[in-house]
Parts: sequence; C-alpha cells; structure tokens
Amino acid sequence: MDYKAIFIIVSHIIFTMSLGWYLITNLQWYNYKIDRVIFKHKRYSWHLLFFVIPVFAYYLTGIYFWIYFYFALLPSYYTWQKKLDKKLVFTARVKRFFLFLALAVVFEDMLCLATGRCVVYGVILPLVVAVFISEIFEKILFSGFKKEARKKLESMDELKIVAITASYGKTSIKNFLYQIIKDEFNAYKTPKSVNTEAGIVKDINRALPKECEVYIAEAGAREQGDIKKIVDILQNHYAIVGKIGPAHIEYFKTLENIRNTKMEILDSKKLIKAFVHKSANVKPNDKVQIFGDEIKEVNATLEGLSFKVEISGVLEEFEAKNILGEFNAINILAAILMALELGMDIKTIKKQVSKLTQVEHRLQKMEAGGKLIIDDSYNGNLEGMLSSYELVSSYKGRKVIITPGIIESTKEANEKLAKKIDEVFDIAIITGKTNAIVLMENIKHSKKLLLADKDKLQDLLAKETKAGDLILFSNDAPTFV
Repeated sequence: MDYKAIFIIVSHIIFTMSLGWYLITNLQWYNYKIDRVIFKHKRYSWHLLFFVIPVFAYYLTGIYFWIYFYFALLPSYYTWQKKLDKKLVFTARVKRFFLFLALAVVFEDMLCLATGRCVVYGVILPLVVAVFISEIFEKILFSGFKKEARKKLESMDELKIVAITASYGKTSIKNFLYQIIKDEFNAYKTPKSVNTEAGIVKDINRALPKECEVYIAEAGAREQGDIKKIVDILQNHYAIVGKIGPAHIEYFKTLENIRNTKMEILDSKKLIKAFVHKSANVKPNDKVQIFGDEIKEVNATLEGLSFKVEISGVLEEFEAKNILGEFNAINILAAILMALELGMDIKTIKKQVSKLTQVEHRLQKMEAGGKLIIDDSYNGNLEGMLSSYELVSSYKGRKVIITPGIIESTKEANEKLAKKIDEVFDIAIITGKTNAIVLMENIKHSKKLLLADKDKLQDLLAKETKAGDLILFSNDAPTFV
C-alpha cells in the first residue's frame, strides 16, 4: 500500500468521525430523536455547512476534497464547537456511538481494500449503521434499566411517589414542595430539570435513597405518550398538574393535545389523589381536586410575595419573602395542597413557605456592580415572562432586558411579548435569530440591540449599562436554537 492510499484511508476515517461528531452533538440536543434533528432544527444552515455540503464535496471533488477538509472544514468544525454554549457531553451513550462508528468505518475500509471494488470510500453507510446499531443497543440496555428501576421502587414498601407536570412551573412546584416537606419527611426530588423517562430511570437507579419516604418526580413531554411512559415506571400515588398552556405548541400542534398528554399523569394504577389546575378543564371526582380559585389578594413585588388561600372555609395568609413573581402563588399553592394531603399542619406549612428560596434561574435576584440583576433565564412561557415584566415595571431606575423571546411558540405570542417589552424597558437586547425579526419589528420605543454572539454579552452590558440599572435575563436559549 502506498502513502497516498494510507493518506486517503486515514483521512476518510477522520472525516467520517467528524461527521459523526456533528451528528451525535445534534442528536444529544434533541434527545436522540433523529426526526427532530431533521424536521425541528432551528439552524438548518448548520446542517448545510457542516454536513450536506461536505458530503457532496467529498463525492464530487475527488482528491482535491482533502485540501478543503483540512484547511477549511476541520478549522470551521473547531470554531463552531468552541462557540457552542451546550457542547457535546461524553456520556456512556455517546462513547458507545463513537465505538460503533469507528468499527463500521474501519470494517468498510478493510472490505473495500480486500475486494478492490470501491471507487470511493463511503461516509453515509457507516453513519447509518452506527446510528441504527446504537439505537437498538440503547433500547435493549434501557429495557434492563427500566426493569431495575421498577424493581427498586416496588421494594420500597413505605415510599410515596408524587409526580408533577405542567406547561409552566413544574420545576418550581417540585422545588417548593420539597422545601416545604423536607423537615417532616425523608424526601428526595429529581435533580434540576430531569423530567424525561430516561432521566428518571437513571435517577431512580443511581440516586434515589432506599430510606426515602416521599419521592417527588417531575414529568415532562415533547409528544403524546411521554408522560404515560413515566407513569408506567413510577406508578405514582399522587399527581400535581400545574397550569396548562401553549408551551411546546410546535410539537403538540394543539392545546387539546397538550392537555391530553398532561392528563396521562392520572393513569397510575396506584393513584390516591391528584391536584389539577383549573386550566386543564377536567371534572373533579373522589381522586381529582381542582385548584386555582382559592387564591386571593396576591401581592407580588421585588421584595417578595404574599397571598391568601381559602382552605377548609378559612382564609389563610402566606408570605414568601424570598420568592418573586405573581405566578408563583399558583405553584406554591399546589405544593401547599400536597403537603396538607401528606398530613402536615397549616402552621408548619406557613413557616416553611416563609423560608422558601427562589428556584435557580427563575426570578433569582442578585446585585453586581451596583446593578440589580434578575435571572429569569429558565422562564420560557408567555404568561410567566409577562408577569416578570409587570414585576420589574415599578423599578425606578433604567430597565434592561436580555431575551431571545419565546422559543417553540407562535409569532403572535412573541408579538405580544415585544409590545410589553416596549412598555416596560429602556433597552432591549435580543439574543439569537429565532425571534429576532418579530421582536425587532414590534419593539418601537425601547433602544434595540441585536446580539448575534452571546460571547460578547458581557462587553455589551459593560458598554450599555451602569450602576442603578435593573437587568432582567428573560428566558434563554442555547446556541442551536
């Protein structure tokens, strides 16, 4: 074998693995759903630049392709991944994918050499084989993990499981409930925003303490059936369905589909009690209690939140000094009702509510350089975002907002958001391209700044803001959206 042949084989392997890197990065972003990578992606220009054009160039330009590959494509891959704020995480699944891809491409090259029939070494076939084998292998592996998780839950006779879902606020409800009950029960909650079937199974197997009395699990969905899968594993004794609205309408198409998917959380064979927000439009029964109308006299300021709740005919007052946002009254109410169901008394619950701390990145207040910063970067729905704008509108100094708008929502929702931004803020910094046009067109009076590269945000804030300003980080979106 001559040096030229060795160069081509080695380069072919590197090129195929580079395409695999791009592919698995995108698959990880979209929960390993190839259809979402193809049909739901927000940056199709990336597919064109980093996959389609390179593949066509490889097959059409012959030996000259390697000049483009080594001096243009590889450097552009490196620059691209350096700028990503959500880089590829080398999980066990990702490592297995690269192993399957490496074996596929090496086998193909050896077969080509042995037969001498390959005019050009293929790149698509090894990728297809790696994705196919990886999918089958992961399904087999996950089936075993699910059985292990079910067996562990069944062995914990005294465990009570609370499953929580909502279009808005499910993570907040989970965290508020945990904070309220943790001193009374040996409680455990799914970490951060873990809310998928795979994430929950992994959490049960690796982290759920055997001595746990109350397991609080958050259930999310991108399509019908997702929550049913979670319920089949958990067989939850209690359910909380928070506010339902058009979040992720892009995936569900209709509000009715969203509602039906959320209602899957009631399908547990062991269900004892469910608290369902009135927005679900379901009828109450002996197991389902509707909530939402009990709240009275909500007072939300930058100094905290207070409200009254009618419980058993008595108007009870609650104060959460560290919690911001009127919408959080509903989330706290859901946690209060669940705590009462678990047997806690109202006096203890009030005490715990007064000590609640804000969930990270959800109207989290801090100060830096004389500026008041409100981090609401995990709030991505219209109602919650509008509520946060109303909250900061009373601030006396200049108000600055940094937002990509609402992701996975409608143009009309972003138009409404933009008009409210125009009413409240002095400076609007628009991040990302997804909603840039609709936001820029509908913000008429505020100073508008379009930030294409989030790496330059700090420099922009240093230039445009000063001590005494309020800066609101309203929603956030990774670079790929």
